[in-house]
Amino acid sequence: MNTAPQTHTHLHKTPLWGTHHAHGGKMVPFTGYDMPVQYEGMGVLKEHLHARQNAALFDVSHMGQAMLRTEGEDPAARLEKIVPTDILGLKPGQVRYTLLLNDRGGIVDDLMVTRWDDHTLYIVVNAACKEKDFAYIHAQLPGVMLDLLDDRALLALQGPKAEAILSGLIPAVRDMPFMTAKTIPYKGYTLYISRSGYTGEDGYEISVPATFAVALAQELLGHDEVKWVGLGARDSLRLEAGLCLYGHDIDDATTPVEANLKWTVSKRRRLEGGFLGAEKILAQLKEG
Repeated sequence: MNTAPQTHTHLHKTPLWGTHHAHGGKMVPFTGYDMPVQYEGMGVLKEHLHARQNAALFDVSHMGQAMLRTEGEDPAARLEKIVPTDILGLKPGQVRYTLLLNDRGGIVDDLMVTRWDDHTLYIVVNAACKEKDFAYIHAQLPGVMLDLLDDRALLALQGPKAEAILSGLIPAVRDMPFMTAKTIPYKGYTLYISRSGYTGEDGYEISVPATFAVALAQELLGHDEVKWVGLGARDSLRLEAGLCLYGHDIDDATTPVEANLKWTVSKRRRLEGGFLGAEKILAQLKEG
């Protein structure tokens, strides 16, 4: 029986597509990309347990990466018009999970926001929503510059052994607190590394130039504790950890309160309001 993954020529491929094929990835269509759902010889259960016990490597290059910039104004002040979280309070290198909102208080998408400097935020949005999200930000925040990082891949190294593995290559990541990020030069390339993830485990997300993605992945896979893990286990891991998936647990008709994500509405924002859907969301917080 031929177990080679099917090639979907009409689908986008991440810079790591060939590596997945070489490692026995079972490829499936996902948000317009040909992505590995699991790997030959492993399977979802083994991959799930490997992430909980060792270090799992995920290709999440299909996610939307962008730099949000302004001239003469803090971009956090602009972004706070469409998210309920305190972004102005972020210090350089701090990362925060938040929600894009519509005028009904519904969730357009969830995303990660990193303060780069006084004039730049780095954002990562969901693959299925990235075109919609970027168009929405442009429409809601006229004058804001959104530089799409289409020339970068994104790797997630997750699990209890992630720190030991990555710090062996890049010592600077060892002392990074959770939900912080650094720009780190490595072998002539600039990496954006955050200590974050969406599996419930400790770990890192590594934004890497597409031309260096395969070499970095192979370097990580050179450790016996590191294995490729596919979308199947990524979903089971986030589900076990109680993390929301956009389009399943949250959508544009669900408010942060209804989604049990009221912690994303920061204390200052509850007092000040001033974000889309605030009237409905603050009323729900008050009335239960």
